[in-house]
Amino acid sequence: MKNKVGNKRKRELGTNGGLMMRLADIDLTQRLNRAEYQEKLSQLQLAHLQYQAMMIEKDVAIIMVFEGWDASGKGGAIKRITEKLDPRTYEVHPIGAPTPIELQHHYMRRFWVRLPRHGQMALFDRSWYGRVLVERVEKLCEKEAWRRAYREINEFERLLLDDKTLLLKFFLHISPEEQLKRFKDREENPYKRWKITSEDWRNRDKWAEYHKAIDEMLEKTHTATAPWYLIPFEDKKYGRIRIMEIILQRYKRFFKYVL
Repeated sequence: MKNKVGNKRKRELGTNGGLMMRLADIDLTQRLNRAEYQEKLSQLQLAHLQYQAMMIEKDVAIIMVFEGWDASGKGGAIKRITEKLDPRTYEVHPIGAPTPIELQHHYMRRFWVRLPRHGQMALFDRSWYGRVLVERVEKLCEKEAWRRAYREINEFERLLLDDKTLLLKFFLHISPEEQLKRFKDREENPYKRWKITSEDWRNRDKWAEYHKAIDEMLEKTHTATAPWYLIPFEDKKYGRIRIMEIILQRYKRFFKYVL
């Protein structure tokens, strides 16, 4: 019984922003049926719309960061969060490889220029954490540079939080088996084929290296004021609702205690 309680506690820590954050702690078996999903989604989208109005009224900024495995469901989660919101007050930033001009500047510059002004929201589909993930694993920067980035990122986020900004960070976790299933579905579905590239397959071959980099990222950048939320996304319906529930919880705390 003691081991069962301990394992349950680990899973809770992983999904609720606790102090000990590792991918191995996440329970990927959680599911949500379609009827319950549709009901909760409608309720949460309405609640989010109401807080969007409060964001404008209180003149604060909201930033959401979405990291995760390829095909984990980042785009789908962002779509459900934003589809009922006023499109004039948010912007989604899909982050890819830096341009030649961006490479001439500090890596954080291209994120600074995308930050929302007060009364606005920005959602990052991948983010500045690429420095300690893809750039680290693919050796696109020196080891000293990505190791230094943990401190730079924490300082950057501290500045955001001090400037009337709510920062939410999500990592979407799936198993390698589920990723393979989704990759094959993308290849076979003509409407999804554009989502899969040779780079996705190449990254998959480095699963263990990325797993190690992700765990270290979580350990070094999970803070009391800017916690990571690890979301099981083996079932997309469950993952989307879990993210939206966490956002709503953070909205309530932010607008009640921070302002």
